[in-house]
Amino acid sequence: MTMSTKGLRLAEVWFQRGLWIIAIVFAGFLIGLGGKVVGDLPRVEDAPGRDAFVDRQVSAPMQARLSKAQTELAANSDAIDQAMLLLTAAEHDTQQAREAFRTTIATRHATADAQQDPAVTAHAQALEAATRRERDAQARVDSLKQSRLTLERERDTATRSLDTLNAEADERYRKAQRIVELRVFGIRLLFTLPLLLIAGWLFAKKRQSRYWPFAWGFIFFALFAFFVELVPYLPSYGGYVRYAVGIVLTVLLGRYAIRALSRYLERKREEEQQPGASRREALDFVKAYAQVAAKVCPGCERPIDTADPHANFCPHCGIAVFNHCAHCQTRKNAFSRFCHACGKGEN
Repeated sequence: MTMSTKGLRLAEVWFQRGLWIIAIVFAGFLIGLGGKVVGDLPRVEDAPGRDAFVDRQVSAPMQARLSKAQTELAANSDAIDQAMLLLTAAEHDTQQAREAFRTTIATRHATADAQQDPAVTAHAQALEAATRRERDAQARVDSLKQSRLTLERERDTATRSLDTLNAEADERYRKAQRIVELRVFGIRLLFTLPLLLIAGWLFAKKRQSRYWPFAWGFIFFALFAFFVELVPYLPSYGGYVRYAVGIVLTVLLGRYAIRALSRYLERKREEEQQPGASRREALDFVKAYAQVAAKVCPGCERPIDTADPHANFCPHCGIAVFNHCAHCQTRKNAFSRFCHACGKGEN
C-alpha cells in the first residue's frame, strides 16, 4: 500500500482513494452486522423481575395488615371530623345555656329564693344537659384520637416491616442483575476480543498486502466493536477490562513500533554501506522521485537542501540525488527516467 500520492499517475491516485472508500464501506457493513449481533446478545439471558425476589408468604400478611390499618385510619379520620362537628355544636349549646342561665339569675331580684324559681330551675337543667352533651362529645373525640394513635402505630409497624422485606428483596434482585450483567458482558467480551486479536494480526501482517482495503476495513470494525459497541453495555467493573485491554494494546503496538523502528534503522545502516549504484537500483523510482521533491533523501530519508544547484549528492549517505541529462546536460532529479528539459530517456 503506497501512502504517498506524489509521483503517481492520476488514475493511481484515484484508484487508491477508491480503495480507501472500499475499506470504509467494508468496515461500515461489518459494523452494521456487528451492531445487530451485539444488540441481540443481551437477549441471551433475562434477569428475573424484582417481584420474584419478594417472599410472598411473609409480605402478604404484612400488606394485609397495612391495608387494613390504612382503611381504618381513613374511617377514623372521617369519624373524628364528624365528632368535632358535634363537639363544636355542643360547645355552642353549652355557651348559650350558660348565658341564658346567667341572664335569668340576674333578672330574678324580686324572688326571695332565686333557686326555687321555676325559670331558674329550667335553665339550670338545660345548662346541665348541654354540659353533659359537650362532655360526651369531647370524650368521643378523645377516644377516636386515641384509636387513631393505635392505628398509626400499627400502620408504621407494618410499613417498616414491609420496607425491610422490600430492601432485602432489592438486594437479592441487584445481586441477580449483577450476575446476569457479568454473564452477558462475558459473552460480549468473548465476541469482541477475538476481533481485536484478528485485527492486530491483520495490522501486523496484511496492512500492506494486495488486499489491504479489507484488512483495514476489518481493523476499523474491530476497534469500533470494542471501544464503541461494547462501551454502552459495560457494567461498572467493565471499565477495568476496557482500560486493561487498552493498556495491553498500547504495549503491543508500542513494542511493535519500537522493533519496527530498530529493524528500519538497522536496514538503513546496512544499505548505506552498499555502493551507490546498487542502492539506486533497489529504490522505487516513483517513491524516490517524490521524496526528492519533498526535500528528503531517498537513500537515508534525511532532510536535504535541493535549492543549492551544486548539491547533487546527499551529505549524509552520499547517494546521487541530482545528475545531468546525457543529451542536454540539464540538471535533473537523478531518479527521473526521462529528462524534463529534452524528454530523452537514460541510456
